[in-house]
Amino acid sequence: MARTATIQYNPAKLYGYGRQYTLDSGALTKGRGGTRTVDVMSAIRAKVAGRALGAGDRLPSIRSLAATMGVSPSTVVEAYDRLAAEGLIRPRRGSGFYVSPTVTPPLALTEVEPRRDREVDPFWVSRQSLDADESVLKPGCGWLPPEWMPEEALRRAARALARTDASVLTNYGSTSGSLALRRLLLTRLAEDAIEASADQLMLTGSGTQATDLICRFLLRPGDTVLVDDPCYFNFRALLRAHQARIVSVPYTPSGPDVARFEQILVGERPRLYITNSALHNPTGATLSLQTAHRLLTASAAHDLTIVEDDIFGDFEPERSPRLAALDGLNRVIRIGSFSKTLSASVRCGYIAGRADWIEHLVDLQVATSFGGPSPVATDIIARVLAGGSYRKHMDELRQRLTRARREVARKLQALGIEPWLMPSGGFFLWCRLTGGQDATSVARAALEEDIVLAPGNVFSVSQTASRFMRFNVAQMSDPRMWDVMRRALKAK
Repeated sequence: MARTATIQYNPAKLYGYGRQYTLDSGALTKGRGGTRTVDVMSAIRAKVAGRALGAGDRLPSIRSLAATMGVSPSTVVEAYDRLAAEGLIRPRRGSGFYVSPTVTPPLALTEVEPRRDREVDPFWVSRQSLDADESVLKPGCGWLPPEWMPEEALRRAARALARTDASVLTNYGSTSGSLALRRLLLTRLAEDAIEASADQLMLTGSGTQATDLICRFLLRPGDTVLVDDPCYFNFRALLRAHQARIVSVPYTPSGPDVARFEQILVGERPRLYITNSALHNPTGATLSLQTAHRLLTASAAHDLTIVEDDIFGDFEPERSPRLAALDGLNRVIRIGSFSKTLSASVRCGYIAGRADWIEHLVDLQVATSFGGPSPVATDIIARVLAGGSYRKHMDELRQRLTRARREVARKLQALGIEPWLMPSGGFFLWCRLTGGQDATSVARAALEEDIVLAPGNVFSVSQTASRFMRFNVAQMSDPRMWDVMRRALKAK
C-alpha cells in the first residue's frame, strides 16, 4: 500500500512580539507561479490563509527563508517587499517582517494543503455527493439508499414522539444527552466487552462532531495526528480545520502496517491516531487481534491516544477485536453514530472514554452547541433500538449486503476492476483499476454523465492510490451505472 507521507504544518516558536514560523521547503511549488518570487509570495499567502501564520506573527529572516526554500536572498527580499506593498505584512526596523495586525482572513481549508485536482479534494467529493439531486447516481457516496433503511420503524418512533411530553419537542438537549439512549448504548458497549459507566459516555450531535470535540480537547495547531493510508477522507478534512500536521501509515488487510506504525511513533511523536478498526473505511479490512495488541503496546510506550470510530461495527456478521475493549477505555476513545444504519437525517453520535475526559468534553459541547444532541433525534433512536426491530433490520441488511457485494464484485471484475479484498461485511469495495487507468480521470468522465465516483487519492494522504476507487455496492443497482462505467474507463 501507500508510503508514509507528511503534510507540513510547522508549530510556532515563541519569538519577540509574536510567533515565528518556519516555512518548509515543500511550501514552495517551483514554477507553478511563474517566478520564484511569486512562488515565495504564494507560499506565505497560503500560510496566512490557513492560519498557520496569524496577525502579528513574525516571518522567518530573509537568509533563513532563502536557505530553507532554496532561493536567493534577493528573491525573498523582493517577495517581502511586494507583500508589504499589498499590506499583508509589515516591516519593523531592526526586527524583521510581521503579518499585519489587521490581517485576519477566514480559515481557507482548501489552501491548507498543496492544491490538487478538485476531484480528489475531500470537500469537493463530499459536496458532489451531498448536493446532487435525485437523478444523479452516487456509487462514491458513504451511505445507504433510503429504501435500505428501516423506514417503518422510524415512522412508528416519530408517531410515538408526537404523542410524548411537549418538552421533548421544545427543550434543549441535556449536556450529556438522553439518559434512556445512553443506557441502551452502555448495554451495547458491554456486548463488545467494553465495561463503561454512565459518566464515561456522552451523546453528541453526530459522529463527526464527536471527532471534532476530541480534536478541540486534545489538539493544538501544529500537533501531529496519525491516520491510515488510505483513510476516511473527512478525517483529513476535519484535521485541516484544526490545523493539525498529518502523517499516515499504510493500511494492510489486517490493520495498519505495525512496523511502520512503530517507526512513526518514534520519529513523529503523534498526539492522536484516528482509525476504524471494524470494516475499515475505505478498504473494508478488519483489524486482527495480533495487530491490535501490538498497536496498544506501541501506543502505551509513546503516550499515544487512539480514537476508534466504530460507525460500521454493526455491519459485521461476527464481532472483530475492538481496541477500546482491549484497552478498557484508558488511552482509546470510542466514538460512533447511527447515521449509516438508521438514518443520516436523525443524527446522533456518542463518545465513550475516561470519565475525567468526558467531563471536559461535555463542557466543550456546551460551549460549542449549548447542550447535547436534539431530544427529538435521541428519542427516535432510543425508541427504534428499544423496540426490537433494529436487530432484525441489521440481520436483513447484512444478508442483503452480502449478496450485493458478490454481485457488484462480479460486474466490476468483468470491467477489469479488482477488489483489494472481499470484506466480511459493510457496503464498500476498495478496488484496483487493473487496466492502468487513472481513477481521477475516470471519476471526471463519469461526472459528466451524472455519476459521482470516489477516486482513491481522495482517501490517500500520500496521494499514492491513483489506481484505486471506492465503490458503494448498495448504490449500484441502476443499469445506467454500468454503461457509464464502461465509457468512463475508456476515456483519456
